[in-house]
Amino acid sequence: MEEPLDCLVIGAGPAGLTAAIYLARFHLSIRIVDAGKSRAALIPRTRNHAGYPGGIAGTELLARMREQAREFGAEVIEDLVQTLQREEEGFVARSQDREWRARSVLLATGVVNNRPRIAPEIHDAALARGLLRYCPICDGYEVTDRRIAVLGTQTRGFNEALFLRMYTDDVTLLAPEGAHDLSEEERLALDEAGIAVRDGPCLPLRMDGDRIVTCCSGEDMAFDVVYPALGSIIRSELAIMLGAEGTPDGCLVVDDHQRTSIAGLYAAGDVAKGLDQISHAMGEAGVAATTIRNDLARTRPLLRASSSGGGARSAAAKSPETTTIPAGCP
Repeated sequence: MEEPLDCLVIGAGPAGLTAAIYLARFHLSIRIVDAGKSRAALIPRTRNHAGYPGGIAGTELLARMREQAREFGAEVIEDLVQTLQREEEGFVARSQDREWRARSVLLATGVVNNRPRIAPEIHDAALARGLLRYCPICDGYEVTDRRIAVLGTQTRGFNEALFLRMYTDDVTLLAPEGAHDLSEEERLALDEAGIAVRDGPCLPLRMDGDRIVTCCSGEDMAFDVVYPALGSIIRSELAIMLGAEGTPDGCLVVDDHQRTSIAGLYAAGDVAKGLDQISHAMGEAGVAATTIRNDLARTRPLLRASSSGGGARSAAAKSPETTTIPAGCP
């Protein structure tokens, strides 16, 4: 049987690829398995990622990160991990046709946005044109002084509408299915902020020139942009099946060093509870990768073999500092 990997990274979005770059540079044996569903790939252009004046498309950012990972020998395997189980030396992950054994696993599987009622081809076109947007933190600035609709209700819809009100004075909160489910306090706050509230049901979204249109309660309404506030599906099932602690909505609970409640299992990015932002996911990934390295070093020495081939230990191997955890690291 092959020696287990030091770490299996599941997911090749910003978090997974950042962690892979760190882990590969630590000279650990790793694999990255990705199902090709990163939310970052859906971003037409992100403008709040530092270092890219003018912004960068999500697909280009991911391509650059994959190229950087390849520089250190970390290749992405296109496959879907279907099961994850504990075993004596760590974990075994299985897809339809393959399996990987690893001493540790990093989940960077992200989330899936719940989509509004809209034809798939119209959804993709509207997203590319900026008529449909999912992240007001990411791109609220780009819709300053535009006519905005938030499609949602309850506290999630309320919070998103109020957040977007700082970018424009024209915000409408639409209930997708029927009458709004809002508390009296929420209704009062919306009224005081000048946010219009319209009951549904709303018909599927469609494009009309440079506007996005829906029909709510028999009336056509056109907007410059629609933000669905319909929640998301957290891709945490692999960890939950192992008994990992999660929040009521399915996010994985992690400690300050990205450890889940299952020893050897780590999580970074949107699958863990926190701010759903690329920069935040990348920061978590750096912490997770360093924690993985340090936790592995506590179980066995991480000593570089001699490059001379003569059997002598390398200079790194001679020093006990090789396995010492650097100051400031977990």
